[in-house]
Amino acid sequence: MAGMTRFSMLDLVPVREGDSVATALANAADLAAHAEMLGYHRYWVAEHHGMAGIASAATSVVLAHIGHATSTIRIGAGGIMLPNHAPLLIAEQFGTLAALFPGRVDLGLGRAPGSDQRVAQAIRRNLTGGADQFPRDVMELQAYFAGDDRLGIQATPGAGEDVPLWILGSSLYGAQLAAALGLPYAFASHFAPGALDDAIAIYRRDFRPSAQLKNPYVMAGYNVFAADSADEAQLLASSMQQAFVRLRTGQPGKLQPPVEGYYDSLPPQAQAMLSDVLSVSSIGTQADVERDLTAFVARTQVDELILTSQIHDVAARKHSVAIAMAAAQALTAREPA
Repeated sequence: MAGMTRFSMLDLVPVREGDSVATALANAADLAAHAEMLGYHRYWVAEHHGMAGIASAATSVVLAHIGHATSTIRIGAGGIMLPNHAPLLIAEQFGTLAALFPGRVDLGLGRAPGSDQRVAQAIRRNLTGGADQFPRDVMELQAYFAGDDRLGIQATPGAGEDVPLWILGSSLYGAQLAAALGLPYAFASHFAPGALDDAIAIYRRDFRPSAQLKNPYVMAGYNVFAADSADEAQLLASSMQQAFVRLRTGQPGKLQPPVEGYYDSLPPQAQAMLSDVLSVSSIGTQADVERDLTAFVARTQVDELILTSQIHDVAARKHSVAIAMAAAQALTAREPA
C-alpha cells in the first residue's frame, strides 16, 4: 500500500425521532465543518428515497449546503444511484457543484436503486434493462464531463469540469466494473461486509489504468461508535442497531434514542443479523478503535477508510468523530512512510 491511509466520513444525514429535516440538514453542515477541522479527507452523503430517517434524498442540493459550510474538505456523493437518473442531469448537477467548489467534488456511483420499485416508478425512470445499463450510463456520464462532441449535446455546467468518478459496490460486480474502467472503488462494508475481501482482490487483480487513475485505489466503509468508556460507546451504538432491526423487519423510521441493554434484549436471530451487518465496526474507547482500525487496515490494505456512525446525540456524535480521528492519526503515525 502506497502512502498513508486516508480517513473520510460518510453521513446519512439522519433525521432523529422528534426532529425535523431542517435540523438534520443543519446538523450535517455542522458535522462537516467539524470533520474538516479535525482533518478528515472527504465528506460524503448518500442518496436514499422514501426514508423518514434520512434527509439526503436530493443529494446534490445537500452537497451544496455542506460545501458552503466548509472550505477545504472534499465533498461528494457516496453515492448517486445512477439507475434513478439520466446521466446528463447528473453531469449538470455535479458540474454545478464543481463550479461552486472547484477541486473539491467527488461523484461516487452506485447501481442499486437505493429504494424499492414504488420509488423507482415515482422517479419515472424506465427500468427496462435497469442495472444492466449501468456501465453504459457511467461511460455516458464520463463523456459529458469530457465534453465529447459525439454526444451531440454539451452538459452546461459539466463539460470540462474535473469531477473524479468512483464506483461503489457491495458485491463483485462493482469491483469488476471499477477495474475495467480504471476508476477508484468504494466498498460498502459498513453494512454489507460479506464480499469485501473477494471484491478487493478482484479489483486489484483486474485493474486497468485509465486517464483518471494509474493504480488501483480502494476505500472501505467502517462504523465507529467511540466514547470515553466502553459502556457509553455500546449505548451510543444502540441507535443504529435499532435502525437496522427496524429496517429488516419492514418498520423503518426516524433515528431512535439509545436504549440501555438493547442488543442483549434481542432474540438470537436479530443478534446474529446485527453481528453480520455490523461486523465491520468498532465500538469502544480510543484504544479500542485504534486497535480495530489497525487490524482492518492490515487485513485489507485499503487506501482509505470512510467512517460512519448513526449516533442520536449530536454532541456525542461529534465527540465520537473526534475520538475516531485521534485513533486514525495514531495509526498513520505508525505506518511506514
